[in-house]
Amino acid sequence: MTTFTPKAIVHKRFGSSACYKVEEVHESTQNGCPGLAIMQKGPCLYRCTLQLPEVTVVSGNFKKKKDAEQSAAELALEKLGINPATKSPSLQEAWDALVARVSFLFSDEFLSTLHPLSGHFRAALQREGDLSGQIPASVVAIFDATLCNMCKSLDPKVESNPFLVIPYVLRAAARLSELISTSEEELWFRRRNPYAPETVESSSIQQLGSTEIFSIEAINVPSSLEKTVERVILNVSSSGYFLDVIAKQLGLSKASDVLISRPIGKASSETRLYFAAPKQYLLDMSSDLLNAKEDCNSEGSLNARASYLSGQDIYGDAILASIGYTWRSKDLFYEDVTLQSYHRMVIGKTPGGIYKLSRGAILAAELPLAFTTNAKWKGSFPREILCTFCRQHRLEPFFSTQSTLEESSESPKSHKKLKVTDLPVKEAQYANGCVVAAGVKDSVESGGSFRCEVKIVSKFQDFILECSPKDSFKKQSDSIQNVSLKVLLWLNAYFRDPTVPLERLNASADGLNIRFDPQNFIKVFLLCQHIHNVRRNETEEGKSVCSNSVNVSYALPGHEFRSLNIEGPDSGVTPSNGSLSSVSYSVSLVTEGERMKELLESSDDFEFEIASGAVIPHLETVVMQMTVGQSAFFSMDLPHQELILAAADDSARMLSLLSSKTCFLEYTITLLQVTEPLEDRMEQALFSPPLSKQRVEYAVQSIKESCATTLVDFGCGSGSLLDSLLNYPTSLEKIAGVDISQKSLTRAAKILHSKLDASMSAINSAVLYDGSITAFDSRLSGFDIGTCLEVIEHMEEDQASEFGNVVLSLFRPRVLIVSTPNYEYNVILQKSNLSSQEDDPEDKNQAQSCKFRNHDHKFEWTREQFNCWATELATRHNYSVEFSGVGGSGDTEPGFASQIAVFRRGPVRQEDVLPEVSDMEHPYKVIWEWSSNDSSRSALTN
Repeated sequence: MTTFTPKAIVHKRFGSSACYKVEEVHESTQNGCPGLAIMQKGPCLYRCTLQLPEVTVVSGNFKKKKDAEQSAAELALEKLGINPATKSPSLQEAWDALVARVSFLFSDEFLSTLHPLSGHFRAALQREGDLSGQIPASVVAIFDATLCNMCKSLDPKVESNPFLVIPYVLRAAARLSELISTSEEELWFRRRNPYAPETVESSSIQQLGSTEIFSIEAINVPSSLEKTVERVILNVSSSGYFLDVIAKQLGLSKASDVLISRPIGKASSETRLYFAAPKQYLLDMSSDLLNAKEDCNSEGSLNARASYLSGQDIYGDAILASIGYTWRSKDLFYEDVTLQSYHRMVIGKTPGGIYKLSRGAILAAELPLAFTTNAKWKGSFPREILCTFCRQHRLEPFFSTQSTLEESSESPKSHKKLKVTDLPVKEAQYANGCVVAAGVKDSVESGGSFRCEVKIVSKFQDFILECSPKDSFKKQSDSIQNVSLKVLLWLNAYFRDPTVPLERLNASADGLNIRFDPQNFIKVFLLCQHIHNVRRNETEEGKSVCSNSVNVSYALPGHEFRSLNIEGPDSGVTPSNGSLSSVSYSVSLVTEGERMKELLESSDDFEFEIASGAVIPHLETVVMQMTVGQSAFFSMDLPHQELILAAADDSARMLSLLSSKTCFLEYTITLLQVTEPLEDRMEQALFSPPLSKQRVEYAVQSIKESCATTLVDFGCGSGSLLDSLLNYPTSLEKIAGVDISQKSLTRAAKILHSKLDASMSAINSAVLYDGSITAFDSRLSGFDIGTCLEVIEHMEEDQASEFGNVVLSLFRPRVLIVSTPNYEYNVILQKSNLSSQEDDPEDKNQAQSCKFRNHDHKFEWTREQFNCWATELATRHNYSVEFSGVGGSGDTEPGFASQIAVFRRGPVRQEDVLPEVSDMEHPYKVIWEWSSNDSSRSALTN
């Protein structure tokens, strides 16, 4: 026997006198980084206040409302000295609680509440004749979560078949014969005594005579797969009961013959399936409770399409509609469910379909074959897609992260393996969508790596599959996303062909380090096989035949280009592997002969990474042949019908065209822009250690040699240099950083705060400023050393010159280190011909065609250009300058990959006229400040 929850115990003892009030709370993430002045909006959390006659308590903050309510109830029981764990409730106590709940539902008090079920009670009172006040048993069983949970404590099978709640509720109602009339044959309830007039009046029940008709679009899903899914209209009266209308649409005489599914999609959704179950099925459930069946023996009546959509057995014809009563209002909620909505729900049950929908590109996008970086990945992330997929199939994913911490050479590497299910909540923290132990994220800072595995089980904890790849990643989030994508790609391949032999399925799983239980796996996705195979999308004499397939690969063998035409001048800028291509496109359904054209899908700016499999092969093949500014037109055979109907706004018209005409798809594409692969990806591929790390190490060595005590990093970004400095012994006592990106500064503050608190370095002061490095702030004047690594190329050239003048004339650090890419080295990085930019640096049109290392670079200088810039600045402001670099060699062509200038301030000369500097020039905003004397300082407000 399952122990009652704290909330159930509170209800049993206090009933309606227990008042729960839940409020949304947005916690600031500053708590992890005191001194951060940027308000960080955390995730939406919930806090619950519980008022009882004897005590009022307030819960902590939780991600789910129900957790906040349970916590408040637990606190109340603790204050009242009630220990819910002293003993498990007896069978009698469980039944008594169920009877009490049913009694409350038929009370005067419940009728006026803003509860989804109370709306049905109010609507039923408006029914005429013998139907007045009659409530279908399925309604009571489905729309009261508290009652369902009570039944689960009596019978765990209720979890898999919620319709088993009906016989339990009928039996509980039989104990309340003085209050409730029941009909076990017709499955309805009715309160025996009329409600008090003042109760009816306060419930705002619609008076007869003031009637409004709502026409609501819904979908008829026939039980027979030989029949077509069709659009229907439900004409619902404001003074009637919408279940009567649905019953009539299903050909039933009574609403009590209608069963209702779980919500389709989100738990808060009112989109459900209403179906006409076989009479024997209803009677089996309502007869002897001990003989109540979990499955009905009515072969041939299972509605495969509806069952697949809802994740539970649906029998007979069904109506898919979005209509019902919500927590927030006494009014009836409704919205149209179109054929397009239905087909989107169907393809949204597959990994590839979820990704297509997240991108709004059903006829263009495909689930990518690899996860590269956050900047390259578009649409929902792999982990999010996997969690959505599992939720829709009533599965549960568990992620387990293993971190390898690299320690000093004297000590061996340590391994920390952590499984989600092993962690007490109080000892864990939520990061990157996975529960990890406190301190695990530090492995990144220590040079460690991560591996992640995922295990998927059913709601009853039956093992489905597990993926344990051997790949390791520097970022924990990357390990999570990559293992999620492996599972998604394998599942997506299965959905494309669910009839694949078990031997091939096993072989493909082994290649991805996936193991699965064949019996449990097939059981979960059995309906997918039926839907895919019953009426496969083939072509007969060029005409599309109706299809019930779920999501088959767009690029099927034999689906070749029907025509291809590329127009426009050749700009010379072409996509390459790894580059980001931005296109505008449209897809239309075209009929042969009559040349009727119907737009299906379009986008003004659609971006994808070349060679990642993120779009259909046909589209990528065409784009690879284009240059920026060109347009292409091509046509191809039809994909599977669900994709077309899911993309089309007018699915009914599309269905008519597909059934009566010979059709094909026509694509129109314009290549808008090409962004070359990110600089850091190229650098990591060609340099070991990566070029970014070599730059930092060069700066750290120069800082150590300078014996500087104060340092300012101009354009500090996320604090990579400042962070690295804390790993080495230096003479620094004060460090500062300046940047214009608050997002980057926030990350820098969090990293520095955690390391400084734990560091034994000599640094006693740290501060981060929000501001432009071309503006002067007197608080940073006269520092020993300044750094500016890979920053100036992100400015316009005149701004870079302005920065040089400001920093050397006003900030006047004793030493200044500036690094920037060497344009001449790009020929090696990109294996392409170098444009002769140095011939005419003023020729902007020519410069536009050069391949810079990063799409955000405004310029990249040759060695000569950089030397001229630095030498002129040094001469003007009484500094000497030395040139060096990292990556490659300065003695061989084309020089260093990153060129570096080190400025050293000369002695003040008599002829030097230093500008006047006001101590009150403070244009920068303090974002975060740390002091060794007060490391727990509160957030600043100015």
